[in-house]
This record gives sequence, C-alpha cells and structure tokens, in this order.
Amino acid sequence: MAVARRMRGALCPEGAQKGVASAERFGEKTMLSVNTNMGAMVALQYLDQTNAQLQSTQNAINSGLKVASAKDDGSTFAIAQNMRGDVAGYSAVSDSLNRGMSSVDVAMSAGQSISDLLIQMKQKAIAASDASMDTASRAALNEDFASYRDQITSIVSNAVFNGFDLIDGSTTKITALASADGMKKITVQAENMNLSGNIVTISTGASITSQSGASAMIATIETSLNNVDSALARLSAGSKKFSIQADFVQKLSDTLTGGIGNLVDADMAKESAKLQSLQVKQQLGVQALSIANQSPQIIMSLFR
Repeated sequence: MAVARRMRGALCPEGAQKGVASAERFGEKTMLSVNTNMGAMVALQYLDQTNAQLQSTQNAINSGLKVASAKDDGSTFAIAQNMRGDVAGYSAVSDSLNRGMSSVDVAMSAGQSISDLLIQMKQKAIAASDASMDTASRAALNEDFASYRDQITSIVSNAVFNGFDLIDGSTTKITALASADGMKKITVQAENMNLSGNIVTISTGASITSQSGASAMIATIETSLNNVDSALARLSAGSKKFSIQADFVQKLSDTLTGGIGNLVDADMAKESAKLQSLQVKQQLGVQALSIANQSPQIIMSLFR
C-alpha cells in the first residue's frame, strides 16, 4: 500500500497531496482495488432503482392503472376493490329494477288495451239500448260486444313478463331490489283485471241481447272503466318508483366508478413524461456503470 501511495505521489505529487487532504477533510478513505469496486456497486444500485421505476411506469402505461394490484399500493387497492364490489351490487340492483319496471309496463299496456275495449263495449251497449233497435241489429251488436269481452280475457292471460302477470290474479305483488346489500326493496301491488272481478265487474257471460240488458250493462261498463283507470294510475305510480330508483342507482354507480378511477387510474400525460425522464436516466446509469467498471484499469498504469 505504501509503495502504491509513493507511486501515485510520484506520478502526480500535487494531485496526491490534494486527494489526501480532501479525503482527510471529509473523513473518507479511498483506494484502488481489483476485488471491490464501490463505484460500480453504487452505480448498479441506482441503475436497478431506475429500472424498477421504469418497469412500474411501463406497467402503468400498458394497463392504464397506477394501482393494478395489491403490490402497487395495498391500501388503495383494498379501497378500490370494496368500491368495485359496491358497483357490482348496484349493477344487480339495476337489473332487478329494470325487470320489475318491465313487468309493470307490460301490465299497464294490457290495462290500457282493456280500457280501450271497455270504451268500445260501452258504445255497443248504448247502441243496443235504443228501443227502436230491431232484434237482428241488436244481435249483431251483441256479437261485437262478446268478442270484445272475450278479448279482455285473452289480454289478461297474455300480459306476462319474466314469469309475472300482474293483472290475472296469479300474484299479489312484484318486488325489486333497491340497495346493494339486498336489504331494501321496492314493491308494487298487482291488479286483478279478470272478468267478474273487483276491477272489471262485467261477468264472463255478459250480453246485450235485450234493450233492458243493454241499458243495465252501460252502468256496469262505466264502473269497470273507472276501476281499470284507477288501477292503471296505481300501476303507473309503481312504475315511477322503479324508474326513479333505477335512475338514482345508475347515478350512484357512475359516481362510484369515477371514484375508483380517481384512485387507481394512471395520469397518462404524467406517465409519458416520467417514462422519457427515466429512459434518459437509465442511459446515464448505464454510462456511469461503464465508467465505474473501467476504473480498476487505472491500476495497470501503476505497474508500467
């Protein structure tokens, strides 16, 4: 070691003295070694850090996420996963509300058709109540009346959606989910519009073959018509409940989705700038490592 120091001093006396003074001033000890290259080790450490950062940035650009897994940020990933669970729950709620709303809408469409048929039946009954109407004409009117009456039965039996018929008396209500935890629900009551019921009071065998029967039927049809219109109003209110809740759920789901994006989405402009910076830093790190690896070759000059 002493020989090496004398040789360094001989090669550059002033530099050697300044180097020793500098090392002593900062409490450092420097030496040339073929076994340990501290400069290369430090350069490699920084290069490894740069490569790790570069890999992270490339992953963010590829996936569009700054937090793609728990490895990236455990706490943020856990929060985002919980919020994703809520969004999935609201998706199921939205589907349930849409099914319920569709069932009610089918029932309303059927009810409107029944209301239109009752109006036509009333027209036939009023015509048949005319005392000057002959028997043949009244019989023809009764044929139309009976076809409208039977059409009501056909409409009631075919107003089915997703297994629910809300106007044939087969069910009393329809229920849809209203919250992501499945605890809250929205219920709409069914309306029985079968003939001879509480709403459509016209009997299954009703006819207007006589003037007196036609006159009596007018009042019955008016009562049924008022009942059907009231039932439609109740169904409409139920459909609005489903619609309002579905809109709220969609807005809530969109808000949660936006919140998830704020937590985990990558800022692509920032990541692009970071990528270019790290690429330059990587190139400089490789150059620094190359320089550090060449430093032991200085030892060869000491033995010339």
